[in-house]
Amino acid sequence: MVYPDKLNNRAKYIFWRTYTNFHPYVRDVATLLGIVRHGGRQPFLLGNIQKHSLKAFIEHLIKIGYGNNFVAWHDDDEIVSLRLTDGFYRQYHVRVFADGAVHGHYEYTPEAYPLWHINQIGFEDRKNIFFEQFGEIIKSATEQEIATSTAQFYANWRPYNQTISLVWREIKSRLFPKISTEKTASSRVRS
Repeated sequence: MVYPDKLNNRAKYIFWRTYTNFHPYVRDVATLLGIVRHGGRQPFLLGNIQKHSLKAFIEHLIKIGYGNNFVAWHDDDEIVSLRLTDGFYRQYHVRVFADGAVHGHYEYTPEAYPLWHINQIGFEDRKNIFFEQFGEIIKSATEQEIATSTAQFYANWRPYNQTISLVWREIKSRLFPKISTEKTASSRVRS
């Protein structure tokens, strides 16, 4: 990660460098408690590893500059999550799965824009760049495979800010049932 030049981004950088050590625990507890829903595989299927071993593929990614992406959600059956930062603000993110599937997208870094990142704002395909980087190692997915993979993810996805809002509403209704009931009843009267 490039050290940012702006003061406010330096503060973000320092925070994330400290928080990164705790992220796997926070991520797992938030998911376990249902604060955050995350499952399936994110879209942007690129293809499957061919001819090379998983180890050789990962070594190739590391050789061209990818590193471990510690601050990431963990997709189902994911073996490794790697990223190649493009300055402080953007990154190429690659996920490799147990069945050899490779997914990749270009996105804002969580360090620069955490809310945009978690809500998938600014996610881009960039398949052409990924294939320049490692296209000879993977077999490209068909359009049908890509469409199926994308549909499976979005069938259960909702922006995290909606999830947090729903969780907060549930917490309030449990902590303050009378107030929540009164608001619900008064809103029905107005309708």
